[in-house]
Amino acid sequence: MQRWIATAVLAAGLAATLAVNWPGHLEFDSIMQLAEGVTERYSNWHPPVMSWLLGVLGAGGFIVLDAATAYGALLALLWRAERPGWLVVVAAAIAVALPQYFLFQAIVWKDVLFADACVMGFACLACAATQEERRMFWLAAATIFVSLAVLARQNGFVILPLAAIALALAMPRGRRLALGASFFAACAVLALGANALLQLRATGALGATEQMEDLQLYDLAGMMQRDPAVTLPILDRDAPAMARLMRAKGAALYTPAAHDPLADKSGMKDLVIPSMDAVKRQWRAAILAHPLDYLAVRAADFWWVFGSTHADQCMTYVTGVDGPPGPMRLLNLKTRYDDRDNVLDDDYAGPLIGTPVLSHPFFAAIGLICLVILARRRRPADIVLAGLLAAAALYTASYFVIALACEYRYLFVIDLAAITAAFYLAADFRPPARSA
Repeated sequence: MQRWIATAVLAAGLAATLAVNWPGHLEFDSIMQLAEGVTERYSNWHPPVMSWLLGVLGAGGFIVLDAATAYGALLALLWRAERPGWLVVVAAAIAVALPQYFLFQAIVWKDVLFADACVMGFACLACAATQEERRMFWLAAATIFVSLAVLARQNGFVILPLAAIALALAMPRGRRLALGASFFAACAVLALGANALLQLRATGALGATEQMEDLQLYDLAGMMQRDPAVTLPILDRDAPAMARLMRAKGAALYTPAAHDPLADKSGMKDLVIPSMDAVKRQWRAAILAHPLDYLAVRAADFWWVFGSTHADQCMTYVTGVDGPPGPMRLLNLKTRYDDRDNVLDDDYAGPLIGTPVLSHPFFAAIGLICLVILARRRRPADIVLAGLLAAAALYTASYFVIALACEYRYLFVIDLAAITAAFYLAADFRPPARSA
């Protein structure tokens, strides 16, 4: 009975999420990716799978996919549990009330897609580890969702080795290496093949390359602000105009909150492409000459995105629809912030900002507690869920190197992985077996 009640709670939560938020919330990045999807021309500034999905599904279909994936992961874990009790009903009720499920699933962001696909992929692996008669079905589903997660974020590939390792460790000893290696290979082939096909519609714009240069300039500006002794001899020689701008405005415009002030207000946009090689060499030389300054700047950038302590400067969520005028006209969209959006903002999500409900460190702590419990029990599905938490941690750690802004969505996977692991433990709450 408890299984069916929890299922009803999750189904009601999914229906409410879609009904209240339909047809979704979109901001600048969402609108740009939707426009790329409609025109079938991808700039690679964002992962092209996002644009493709939006072109195929539209914003409404996309949030259905997102929400169904996130709720589906919980349902898969619920129905694989042997004897779920009343605790899982409580866990389901808490989950559907959280903004991570009720609001974020309706925001058209690649970070939400990545997190949803990641938890669903690991949930399928947990089912594969415990349901031998349907193992191939679950492995096929896991391959699709893990590959989608890899495609959904530029640094999403870091979860794949941990997914393969978790699967291998959850399998009987004689089959570990073969299943783990086969799963890794299948996901890699699927992700690489899908990306190659999507590149057939790429515009040839240097989106990813420009993003890398933005990161390098951001690091240099932060190092110059921290230590005036940081100089730019390579830029002085090979890109003097960029060097002059960086000296005049770089340190002043740097903030760990975001790279946008440096990118938008410095006047260096026209200099980015001509100076790419020089900036790359200068960045490397500066790190080698001032490694402690680099690490200090990166630590500050990382804390701003992980710490969830600067809500006044870091976007936590969005409601409504707003974007650049050109793409909005192309898509026949109008700016939207109606009474429903206002209630979601002012009366639901807004009061939760600054509380543990919207805090990455809080959910990281929940995840750590779950990881300790899972490591002690070490059942096959426990190993897979521990792998999910480890994958989320590794993905989070990658932002120590690449963080460019402190928006909450970037580390959304921390929250979702912790909630998923806690729900799994609630669904199968049994003490570890005593040794004879």
